Amino acid sequence: MAAKQAIQTRIFKPTIDQIRSSSAHNIHPPNTPLSFPARIASLSKSGQYSAALRLLRHFISTDPPPADLESSLPSALKACAGLVDTKAGAGVHGFAVSTGLSSDSVVRGSLLHMYLKCGSVSDARKVFEGMTHPTVVCGSAVLAGLAGEGRVREAMEVFDRMRELGIPPNSVTELFRAQNVNLNVVSWTSIIACCVQNGKDVEALELFREMKDSGVEPNHVTIPCVLPACANIAALTHGKTIHGFALRRAISGDVYVDSALVDMYAKCGRIRDARHVFDATPFKNTVSWNTLIGGHAMHGEAEEAIELFQEMQRSGQRPDSISFTCVLSACSQAGLIDEGQRYFDVMQREHKIMPRKEHYACMVNLLGRAKQLEEAHSMIRSMPFEPDACVWGALLSSCRVHGNVSLGELAVEKLYELEPRNPGNYVLLSNIYSSKGMWSEVDRVRETMKRLGLKKNPGCSWIEIKNRVHTLLAGDKSHPQMRPVLERLERLREEMKRSGLFPSTDFVLQDVEEQDKERILCGHSEKLAVGLGLLNTREGTPLRVIKNLRICGDCHTMIKFISMFEGRDISVRDTNRFHHFKNGDCSCRDFW
Repeated sequence: MAAKQAIQTRIFKPTIDQIRSSSAHNIHPPNTPLSFPARIASLSKSGQYSAALRLLRHFISTDPPPADLESSLPSALKACAGLVDTKAGAGVHGFAVSTGLSSDSVVRGSLLHMYLKCGSVSDARKVFEGMTHPTVVCGSAVLAGLAGEGRVREAMEVFDRMRELGIPPNSVTELFRAQNVNLNVVSWTSIIACCVQNGKDVEALELFREMKDSGVEPNHVTIPCVLPACANIAALTHGKTIHGFALRRAISGDVYVDSALVDMYAKCGRIRDARHVFDATPFKNTVSWNTLIGGHAMHGEAEEAIELFQEMQRSGQRPDSISFTCVLSACSQAGLIDEGQRYFDVMQREHKIMPRKEHYACMVNLLGRAKQLEEAHSMIRSMPFEPDACVWGALLSSCRVHGNVSLGELAVEKLYELEPRNPGNYVLLSNIYSSKGMWSEVDRVRETMKRLGLKKNPGCSWIEIKNRVHTLLAGDKSHPQMRPVLERLERLREEMKRSGLFPSTDFVLQDVEEQDKERILCGHSEKLAVGLGLLNTREGTPLRVIKNLRICGDCHTMIKFISMFEGRDISVRDTNRFHHFKNGDCSCRDFW
């Protein structure tokens, strides 16, 4: 406790000496039966702030000071707030710390209010974070203060802490209104952008709705900030609604708005709609072209991506390094080794663009996926600079696909040095070992992860049903419809077996019985999302699923079967690409 107080005293430099100074201003307490705290409270309440502080200075200078001094500090802090005197307020804070009174909840609340009134939001946040049991009033006051200064990221951190402590507000709008903070379009846009950048896509969409409800009109900057939230979780209905809003407000036609719309439609599985928006864009720049080329690459449509790349040049637009990243990615998705190598050479020879690490990562991925692992390793060794985690990660991923233990171990050693806290690298190596039945090595990797305090990122999938985005975690039983979902999947599994298709239990990374492996496979998040979609949509309705990890081979096989058996078009976007399932086939042609 003493150490903590010492730290706080250093943070808030003013101490008791500052309060005892200026003895000329000291006054003798009037001859009145009121207690010392009551006199200070009376002066502060009546607006005689300076007199209240002079009286406090007198009390502190007495030896010994009054025993009930603690109860006078809130009134003194109110006086500092009334004078907007940060220095005096910090002096009272310093005295509270030095006497051990700063931990009192009432004193802390008064400190927070004082700093906010004085415009010292950073100090108010420090006080808030030091509270053991903060109230929603304190949290909302700090949040509003940060937002009012445009410090959106910090405001959202406070918002998150309030929810962690079990004091969630109804909405950000209500908080701001309670604190008389009127956010303008810039503030709202900043908050929405902050949410998207920090993976809070659902919150970003809710904030966009609140923004409109509050009477603030989104503009040409807001729309490109909120559309990535729709893209990230495949919230197509929300994206189309925002598109309609942009059309009604004549915001569409802006090159950045239209590029964001192209990206949203492409990532929601609607590449044809993306192309329609692109074609209607009156002015196209490099960003526009790159967005659509990248969209086709993500959908595994390499020929279309290459044709667009050539059309881009015919239109007079010079490709940049991102353009080549997109076209190399398209070649990688389709296994077009010769074309990929040609564009890699053309980039340097004709366009004088020196390859960056992302270009090498695409080439390593292209060669590795085509089972040319030694060639991929040779390309890494020939790089003119040190390979980064993306390059080694591309090799490791290919080693996982093809079960190459030796190169996989080499890649992981490099990744351990570059990003030792990334659990995904350990998991990939464990996957390679488990595919070979090397269970002792699997246990060794798991022990290493446990020792480092690392946990595997859980598989997570999203599906939009009736304008609502559902999130499903692998093995999670919390969804209210989980029981019927699992029953539906089990029936489909039995139908698969009757048709001669059996579970690919090689994708279970645990040394357990076959029956248990089948049960584990049914709990993969993309299967759960598809099962939920089957239960809650009409026959023939397409299903769109987003997954945060790479789709496994068993899920790929089962969803192909479901698309045929149920007569559904199903799209699954994983970390690599889109898989479009129809009539028992997949757009990737089983190459991913």
